[in-house]
Amino acid sequence: MGSNNKGRGAPPGERTSTPPDGRERRSFERIPVSWAVDYQAGETFLYSYITNISAMGIFIYSKEPLPLGAPLQLKFSPPDGEPFEISGEVAWVNPFREEGENLNPGMGVRFVNLDADMRERLVELIRTIAYLPGESK
Repeated sequence: MGSNNKGRGAPPGERTSTPPDGRERRSFERIPVSWAVDYQAGETFLYSYITNISAMGIFIYSKEPLPLGAPLQLKFSPPDGEPFEISGEVAWVNPFREEGENLNPGMGVRFVNLDADMRERLVELIRTIAYLPGESK
């Protein structure tokens, strides 16, 4: 995509520019997907779907997002791919609003404690789906 400085030393998906207001906090481009995800928060097991993914985290659709900092155990599988089991924590929340003002409620989850092999698998997955439009659904 236009802002990730491909071919000039930036890691795949890394965003190297900011929007005009200078408030961009994302370091990695998000790729839209629609994948099922199982996640566990303490003794609670939940099921939802991922609406986007980056090398650093995912966005999980939820009308009842968990609080900031909540630790999660995530399990998801890209289509025709090996499953991922990753630890994460809620980094930000987009709350559900009854009046319909928010069409995308849920929570941004940052991956934590990734070893080098898991990080490489994620980077390769992101690289693959970023360059194969329509394959991520």
